[in-house]
Amino acid sequence: MHDYVNWLRHASPYINAHRDRTFVVMLPGDGVEHANFGNIVHDLVLLHSLGVRLVLVHGSRPQIEARLAARGLQPRFHHGLRVTDGPTLECVVEAVGGLRLGIEARLSMDMAASPMQGARLRVVGGNLVTARPIGVVDGVDYQHTGEVRRIDRKGIERLLDERRIVLLSSVGYSPTGEIFNLACEDVAQSTAIELQADKLILFGAERGVLDEAGQLVRELRPQQVPAHLARLGGDYQGELLDAAAQACRGGVRRSHIVSYGQDGALLNELFTREGAGTLVAQEQFEQLREADINDVGGLLELIRPLEEQGILVRRSREVLEREIGQFSIVEREGLIIACAALYPVPDSDWGELACLAVHPEYRQGGRGDDLLARIEQRARAQGIKTLFVLTTRTAHWFQERGFKPSSVERLPAARASLYNFQRQSKVFEKPLA
Repeated sequence: MHDYVNWLRHASPYINAHRDRTFVVMLPGDGVEHANFGNIVHDLVLLHSLGVRLVLVHGSRPQIEARLAARGLQPRFHHGLRVTDGPTLECVVEAVGGLRLGIEARLSMDMAASPMQGARLRVVGGNLVTARPIGVVDGVDYQHTGEVRRIDRKGIERLLDERRIVLLSSVGYSPTGEIFNLACEDVAQSTAIELQADKLILFGAERGVLDEAGQLVRELRPQQVPAHLARLGGDYQGELLDAAAQACRGGVRRSHIVSYGQDGALLNELFTREGAGTLVAQEQFEQLREADINDVGGLLELIRPLEEQGILVRRSREVLEREIGQFSIVEREGLIIACAALYPVPDSDWGELACLAVHPEYRQGGRGDDLLARIEQRARAQGIKTLFVLTTRTAHWFQERGFKPSSVERLPAARASLYNFQRQSKVFEKPLA
């Protein structure tokens, strides 16, 4: 029970942040066939219940393959894309139609077994994707294989405004009534860009993008993606990574690659600090900035455990509200994971570095050094010549960064008079050149 309460408390900022946001979610045909599909559907319904505007794009490759095999037809590919002749298109239409009905049925079934039982969940689609033929490439006619020409943004947004889940498939229609077989990654990426979605979520077989050692790459910028694509080659994870980067370049704030085989991967990616997959984001994932009044609650959550351990001096909410302008913070995904404060001593050129704290999960990333550098920069800008700190547990950390042992007697009188002899804090000072 305690773990559940803790998780819910840590998830609450994300719940607020995701409400009324637009997410485009791509699930390949392999994911629809996977045993974990029922859990994914339940998680999507949960997101919908929390106010997320959902567009679900599904693929159909294995289902098309099964129908081709049943008819004794051989699949044909060129540059990784299916060549869709007339008989293959019939298989595509059958596969996509069957999948659409199956997904709608699963959504309806899981609704009855969910906390939203009795609510009216509406799943809708339609001719929302206009396509055009790829044509002839390297002498190969792709025939009924196409690419996205236009996404009906207004139509989709109207449906989302009506609190509907929009379901898109891997087919598109031409203005002359032709049907084209599309890559679901193309549909998802194009839809996310056209809607300027807050997130594009791509499901794949792996946890995300893996490095050479098989370790999960948790965060990437679009400019870092080409190096990984060169390593991945034609791997499907490379296709997902390319789509994620293209979406970010097109204005989508964040793209996520998660596993369709891992139960809870979607929720862990969206509602925990560390996530469960690979994030591709154009903007800085973490930022170091000065605090404002809206950060008081996050600061209290960060420093309270350290206060209880006696490492930091207790500060009430009222004190933090009054002194918030003294703080610099590191913010990650809307959460405060590190902080430090600068208190100039009146009528002197001394300043106190106080309340330096880093969340236990993030103490290996140099964030303490970044905060120290920011405090020193702020101190110099205010004419402070000597920076000092009082500490009971972290003396060595400060000494390794140029602080020298000092004494209460060395402090300006205005600060020395406030020294707490019960804590017996050690005093260290550092001249600022």
